[in-house]
Formats: sequence, C-alpha cells, structure tokens
Amino acid sequence: MKKDDFEKLVAEGYERLPTWVRKKISNVAILIEDLPRDETRKEEGLEDDETLLGLYHGIPLSARGEMYGVGGTLPDTITLYQLPIEEAAEEDVMDVRDVVAETIWHEFAHHFGMEEGEVRDREQERKHF
Repeated sequence: MKKDDFEKLVAEGYERLPTWVRKKISNVAILIEDLPRDETRKEEGLEDDETLLGLYHGIPLSARGEMYGVGGTLPDTITLYQLPIEEAAEEDVMDVRDVVAETIWHEFAHHFGMEEGEVRDREQERKHF
C-alpha cells in the first residue's frame, strides 16, 4: 500500500475514536514508520518472530502533574508500523482499515494510562459488542 493511502487510513482511524476520547487527547503526534527499529525491538524485548503494530511513547495523561508542560515539552508519540499492520490484516483476513483503527485505539489507551494487560482485556470486551 502506498504511504499516502496508509496515511489516509490513519486519519480515518483517528476519527473513529469516540468524540469524547478525541477531546481529551493532549499533546500527541502520530507517526508512521515501515517497521520497528532495531533499538525499539530490543527495548520492547521482542523475539525475532515478534513485531509491533504500534508503540506509545510519552507521559500518560494519568501521570501528568500540574507542572506538565512548563517549559519545552515535546509531544508524546504514537508510532504506527505500516508493514506489520498490513501483514496482520492479511493473516487475520481483516481490512487494513480496521487493523489501523484498532491499533490507534490500543495506543491511545496507553496515552490515557492503561497498562498492556488492561488494554488487552478492554480489547476483548470491545470485540464482544
């Protein structure tokens, strides 16, 4: 898939977040890379046969104190990895659009302060609706 087409899916996936969620998002940049870098793979403890669809990096809303933003504060980042997302969609026989939207939801859950286990539990609950 061309990068421009993928970027459109990312914008669409962001818009699929509930309005109340989008209103609470603060100081986050969404980035797109083809694959996780070697340093990222090492930091995340990934085995050779594992990859990431996305990665949140920053200070979750739940951990920001009243001094957050004083001085120069870089935005948090959510990086979406295009090739693993496309591969996951193919393996799971899903539309890439849906995998992008699910990955965005997952990473923004981290932005709101959810740990990985809680995010996965919530994802299972969402799938039953």
